[in-house]
Amino acid sequence: MAELKDVKGIGPKALSLLNKINIYTINDLVTHYPFRYNVLQRCDLTKANDGDKITIDGKVESMPILMRFKAGLNKMNFRLVTQSGIVGVSIFNRAFMKSQLMVGTGVTVVGKFDKTKNVITANDIKLGILTNQAKIEPVYHCTNGLTNKNMSTYINMALLMYGKEIIDYIPEVYREKYNFVNKKTALNIIHNPSTKEKLKEVTIRLKYEELFAFMFKINYLKKENKKKNSGLVRTIDKNKLDKFIKKIPFKLTTDQLKAVDEIISDLESPNRMNRLLQGDVGSGKTVVAFIGMVANYLSGYQSALMAPTEILAIQHYNNLVEFLKDTDIKVALLTGSTSKKDKNEIYKELKDGTIDMIIGTHALIQDEVEYNNLGLVITDEQHRFGVHQRANLQNKGIRPDVLFMSATPIPRTYALTIFGDMDVSTIKERPKGRQKIDTFVKKNNEIKDVLQMMYNELKLGHQVYVIAPLIEENENSDLTNVNELKDQMKLAFGSKYKIDIVHGKMASGAKDIIMNQFKNNEVQILISTTVVEVGVDVPNATMIVIFDADRFGLSTLHQLRGRVGRGSSKSKCILISDSDTERLKIMEKEDDGFIISEEDFKLRGQGDLFGTKQSGDMTFNIASIKNDYKILLQAKKDSNEYLLNKETDKDDLKKVLINEIAEG
Repeated sequence: MAELKDVKGIGPKALSLLNKINIYTINDLVTHYPFRYNVLQRCDLTKANDGDKITIDGKVESMPILMRFKAGLNKMNFRLVTQSGIVGVSIFNRAFMKSQLMVGTGVTVVGKFDKTKNVITANDIKLGILTNQAKIEPVYHCTNGLTNKNMSTYINMALLMYGKEIIDYIPEVYREKYNFVNKKTALNIIHNPSTKEKLKEVTIRLKYEELFAFMFKINYLKKENKKKNSGLVRTIDKNKLDKFIKKIPFKLTTDQLKAVDEIISDLESPNRMNRLLQGDVGSGKTVVAFIGMVANYLSGYQSALMAPTEILAIQHYNNLVEFLKDTDIKVALLTGSTSKKDKNEIYKELKDGTIDMIIGTHALIQDEVEYNNLGLVITDEQHRFGVHQRANLQNKGIRPDVLFMSATPIPRTYALTIFGDMDVSTIKERPKGRQKIDTFVKKNNEIKDVLQMMYNELKLGHQVYVIAPLIEENENSDLTNVNELKDQMKLAFGSKYKIDIVHGKMASGAKDIIMNQFKNNEVQILISTTVVEVGVDVPNATMIVIFDADRFGLSTLHQLRGRVGRGSSKSKCILISDSDTERLKIMEKEDDGFIISEEDFKLRGQGDLFGTKQSGDMTFNIASIKNDYKILLQAKKDSNEYLLNKETDKDDLKKVLINEIAEG
């Protein structure tokens, strides 16, 4: 297909601006859909109220008068003859239009009506008058230097020049079944709709197409994974494994035992394991993963567990060493700060098979790392790794089994799409003794009460997390930031307790030092952004205070709340906000992460439940998992039917879809 620069009107500057908003290809351009539409329909001035936003058309009745106040600020006034009378029009910073607004020129004005003065303060003036039918005008996400008009022009030019080259991802059989127009026609209509009815029709068609292509790829990956029978051949000594499980100093929950059985079954299967282990905060996923690593060891293979942060990798390493203390299993830790000498020794022992299990960060996937017989790959908090990072670790072995762990409970609807090519094990039960965390929603004027609650915990020798959504001040926002909070906390507690800051923009080494100081109770109050959402266990931390809590999704708040309640003492979570308190009150009564994630999903939609988007993970231009679930289910059914139909194996579209999967 032609390139973006080949589209008439797109020069180097426009190309750079389009790239800035992630438009790199002609397909990116034509699927940059409007995020809303302005419906321009003639208004009757006699029926308009003071302050109404109105659209009116007519002919210029007087020559525009231009007033310049200072550099960059000007105002233009003129009179407009409309079907319902004469009205004055004022508009700022449109001096360049003066020569176009000759007496008798037909224009359409959009703006706010001042009934007393009989004047419209316009925010837009368009040349030409309206027809009796409403005009539907698309509105696009743009960037500085790129106007809505530019975007519309580029899109329509691309469709005119290269519309026939655009791939239609709906097979003809389904286009006929649902009476869908072809892709080029649909794109022309969505960017230039003539009626609301036509717009609705093609919107459904384009959503279906996007979901059809996505679900085809998911179904194909699942089919290939099952078909290849490419799992490792292994024999696990069940007696040894059972003895090991019995030595664990606590009883596993029913959900944990079920997840262990599913993982063992996968390891013994001739198919390669591709499983997600999801569970709420504190449900005991890590123990299940460790048992899987022991089973893998008993069948003669190495295991690797990759964590998103160094401090979490160290925590897993220490826990695994303790877990295996009565065995001869050799465990190693590999992170970015491992010394060069130690790294070289680890590389050697991984290659010759001396090391049985390794825990680490992305250092595990560096080119220098070679494994002797890697049989099991585990990624913790898997959504924090890019697709390619996860693939790199999987490719380190010949065909290792793969287990993903996530402490972010995912609604069934969301899991269907993100993890549609995986089997899912879910741990809902909590280990005995795990206490509920008392949660309170407070307003900013109740800060004295919150400080007193903090002081009560600190007096008992406990520690406190304080969370802010921003790192530094922003003139466009009054959200509390970490630096401001540090000043406030120092004023309240600085003479008695050590206070420090940690946030995502800090170098990982500096961050780890402070987190370790907090873990060792050398810091009593830790002020942070959501960087602590996934992190070390600090059993002595019994309170978390979250400022501007309304700015967080419920799932993120639940993850943050899970930082406390890890010891034997009763713990508290305080959510501070003056707005959206009804939504936040869900947190006061509910502590089940799965129920909370469902609520979050209903309230926020598809959004970004994890709080971070990964390149290549689940991106839709027009479809919404929440709003288009019925379309998704139909697209899933149809795409699977199309995939399994042998008669379609020679279809060019099927080949295109499979090639796209191969190209990543």
